[in-house]
Amino acid sequence: MSSSSRTFAELFDTFEREAFRLETLDDYSKSGNIDAFQSFMAGEPQPEGYNADWVAELQSHVSRGKRVYRVHVLSRPLTPYLRFELGWGYQKNMSGGEEFFILDTTEQPNPLESVPDFWLFDSTDTAVLEYDEAGAFLGAEVLDAGRASEFAEYREMALAHSEPFTDWWARHGK
Repeated sequence: MSSSSRTFAELFDTFEREAFRLETLDDYSKSGNIDAFQSFMAGEPQPEGYNADWVAELQSHVSRGKRVYRVHVLSRPLTPYLRFELGWGYQKNMSGGEEFFILDTTEQPNPLESVPDFWLFDSTDTAVLEYDEAGAFLGAEVLDAGRASEFAEYREMALAHSEPFTDWWARHGK
């Protein structure tokens, strides 16, 4: 696979309509917000400025009519990390306008079994995210534009089998 001329970071700066993320892991605790995760696990309250930079970036995109949304494929019971991500991260990021959906595979097969984590920008640019077994982020590979339709199909399948986070959380949260 050869890479596009734009980097993963540039794709965030240049998308015009929408940025979609598929999350497939139960634990991203080695990929960022490590201190916040430890605070959550210790039962401490969410820090005042938690995720402030990302929320500000989201607000900037949403204020210009752009959509940022994601589907997380998961099963219950939730891992400690997922309780943190959904309870602190998603709740906070929604204040910036990000939309979340849950594809719960507890009682249904996973229609995206071997699909990796990815971001899809404007249905034209794809960045596949790589993690190690401990959940540490290894990097992102920007794929050739010719692969975007494949990932747009994954997005549509994920959305078709998911439900809005707030509905799911009302039933299964905490």
